[in-house]
Amino acid sequence: MHERCCTSMLSIKDIVPAAQNNITTQFILLDKGRVATEGQSKTCLALVADETAAVHFQFWGKRGSIEKVGEFTMTYVETPNISEMRWVPDPNNSKKYVHEAVVSPYSRIFPPML
Repeated sequence: MHERCCTSMLSIKDIVPAAQNNITTQFILLDKGRVATEGQSKTCLALVADETAAVHFQFWGKRGSIEKVGEFTMTYVETPNISEMRWVPDPNNSKKYVHEAVVSPYSRIFPPML
């Protein structure tokens, strides 16, 4: 996802639950699920990655913007998958989350590519 804004590019490893509504990042699409219709919007769950981590990404039809910037030209890793971590409120700041444990190093929704 790439939004044109004044914010800096965020690595996937630095994305945490409830961090913020708008994220500017760059990733490669590894796998995508079925397109689902929710009301009048179409959504699609995908597995995306950059050179720091992988994550499940929910594509929304009318929210945010996505811009294709290349063809298979990005270095990426499949682990850790930050969607497969257990997140808990930060004991020092209830408005932030920290990861408590790794549920699985790989995506349970999108099996590892072997």
